[in-house]
Amino acid sequence: MLLIPSCVTAAHAATRTVTDAKGDGVADDTAAIQRVLDAAEGTHDTVTLRPGTYRIGSLFVKSGSRFDVPSGVTLRGIQELRAYPLRPTRVAGIEMTWPSALINVYGQHDVQITGAGTIDGDGSYWWKSYWDLRHIEEPKGLRWASDYDAKRPRLIQIFNSNDVTLDGPTLTRSGFWTVHICYSHDVTVRNVTIRNNEGGKGPSTDGIDIDSSREVLVEHADIDVNDDALCLKAGRDADGLRVNRPTEDVVLRDSLIRRGAAVVTFGSETSGGFRNIEAYNLTGQGTSTGVLFKSAKTRGGWGDNLRIHDIHLTYVPVAIRVTMNWNPAYSYAVMPAGLVDPPTYYKTLTTKVEPPERGLAHFRNVHIWNVDAKNAKRAFEISAYPEAKLVDFAIDHVNVSAQAAGSIADTQDLKLSDITLRLNDTAPIATSDDPGLSGLGQVHYVKSADAYRDPKDMFHDQ
Repeated sequence: MLLIPSCVTAAHAATRTVTDAKGDGVADDTAAIQRVLDAAEGTHDTVTLRPGTYRIGSLFVKSGSRFDVPSGVTLRGIQELRAYPLRPTRVAGIEMTWPSALINVYGQHDVQITGAGTIDGDGSYWWKSYWDLRHIEEPKGLRWASDYDAKRPRLIQIFNSNDVTLDGPTLTRSGFWTVHICYSHDVTVRNVTIRNNEGGKGPSTDGIDIDSSREVLVEHADIDVNDDALCLKAGRDADGLRVNRPTEDVVLRDSLIRRGAAVVTFGSETSGGFRNIEAYNLTGQGTSTGVLFKSAKTRGGWGDNLRIHDIHLTYVPVAIRVTMNWNPAYSYAVMPAGLVDPPTYYKTLTTKVEPPERGLAHFRNVHIWNVDAKNAKRAFEISAYPEAKLVDFAIDHVNVSAQAAGSIADTQDLKLSDITLRLNDTAPIATSDDPGLSGLGQVHYVKSADAYRDPKDMFHDQ
């Protein structure tokens, strides 16, 4: 059960306004704000700011306090790596040292971050640094390393903490992931607006990543990003299997995803597994996928009791996608021959998972229902491995208008019911020899020339 942080109900809490910070968008206000955050630790006081633009590096919010970013206040990240001290953490599925986030709840409890102001990562500098490095590394066979070599601060990280609430602010132009909840429990994120496609499209600017954490609620989010929007993660490959911490008891609900890789994503960091996840009443408007499961043959892990329902999609190319061989150029790390003195994390990333079958993810007991999608390209793209099938999936009450039905493979005891597909091409769902697949004959196909139209053509018509 999600707990109410004690700072919500504490008596005699006071408000501390930061007076030493300039808020002129030029001066470095980090130290002035941090002094007041430190003084508020354990008091249940609220730290707040007068209207202005505060140029900052990493700030650390302490236990038993509230940091309020009110309307009229912008916290803007400094575009210098020295402003983000290095700390042990987890990044994209492996434990390593990484720059702190702009706002950090690191090893704390009973914390609130609230307000209708803006937290701005000023991400263009970090996005360019990533692409510059990737253009150098990719020809060397180091595509998989670029995300780890380009040190980019996240916007907000909640790490090894509990009883934390993030409520209200607009989060924009994150240098890397926007909200990362890792090794934490009893966390609530609500009423956040995330805008990471302003002034460009930042690489890996995920919206909200829930990583090897439990008892998490996300609701009433409005997200526009250039990668995963609402994403469940649990570690990568050998390091993730070593840590072996699941993400469990999570609710994602009542949110709008404008752009991103998917409305809700499981993976690709699946090593620690997922249990008891419910995602519902989510709307996607132009994401690449609706419901997405992604892993790789070295990730391992599992999923059990995953419930996704009441998903509403428009201009989303694939309504439901499962791939267990996602993005091979990134997913499979191989040390190039002759590389001298590689970083320690290269060795972590290239450690083989043994035996190989331990690297296959196993998903079972998954129920997806009440999905409606308009103007999709395909209703289904579902596949795994013959030796690691998707077991006991149920997909029902689905109504999709699409160019084509798509395909289903590598399942065991998958049940389809109440499926209506309005298609340009009424070729049925392509399937392999999947034992126990039921309901395929009851899928209702309707021929419709306008089931899918290129959005460019539709815009031209208008």
